[in-house]
Amino acid sequence: MLKQPVSAGDRTITELTVAELTGQQASHVQRHPDFASALRLQAPVWDAFIAMQAAARADGIELAIASAFRDFDRQLAIWNRKYLGHAPLYDEQGQLLNTEQLSCGERVAAIMTWSALPGASRHHWGTDCDVYDPRWFEQQQQPLQLIAAEYQHGGPCYDAALWLQQHASDFGFHLPYARYQGGVAAEPWHLSYSQLAAPAAGQLTTELLQQVLVASELAGKDFVLAQLAELKQRYIDQVCGPNEDGDAVWFG
Repeated sequence: MLKQPVSAGDRTITELTVAELTGQQASHVQRHPDFASALRLQAPVWDAFIAMQAAARADGIELAIASAFRDFDRQLAIWNRKYLGHAPLYDEQGQLLNTEQLSCGERVAAIMTWSALPGASRHHWGTDCDVYDPRWFEQQQQPLQLIAAEYQHGGPCYDAALWLQQHASDFGFHLPYARYQGGVAAEPWHLSYSQLAAPAAGQLTTELLQQVLVASELAGKDFVLAQLAELKQRYIDQVCGPNEDGDAVWFG
């Protein structure tokens, strides 16, 4: 599939191929010499993040990227580990669930509250990244968990979260999971580069996602395919827009 140009404001943006959109190819993303080699984003997203990072530093905030592009196979591995009970599941408030007591539908819902369906992750697009303030973790030699407590009042990333809520839009980013809306849990660490993410979201149809999942080794695939339209609406399409971050009410 050839990439097609689409209009976005005062610039031309190239559509992702189906393989790029669903994380099966990484030809649209690149590494940056100043960041860990595992991190990949689209070139304009790198430029915007570096400018934002510098502005945050001037305000006494350090920003680092915990996760950027994630391919289909990695997302599939996360999904299957959770579905098969090899990784914990949590509710929208971050409370641990008893996996053995969950039905198939409840298990899928619990996974999608915190982890995207393979092929539908915004991290596939190279437009989204998870960010944090690394200083406390480096001093305490403790790993980042990307949990609510780290970004709430008193947490090591609280000041960074407030700064992002106020300033991320100045650099073209927004928080798609600024608040819980009945689908994905609130994620104050998840940033999306709006100008490139919006066209990608528009490309991802239920039919396209179904074709990708049919050919996959997804655990619980029969249930997911049967409920795909509803799952897509609730957990993939239902996000906060670029102009909604100011009204964010996290974790509830």
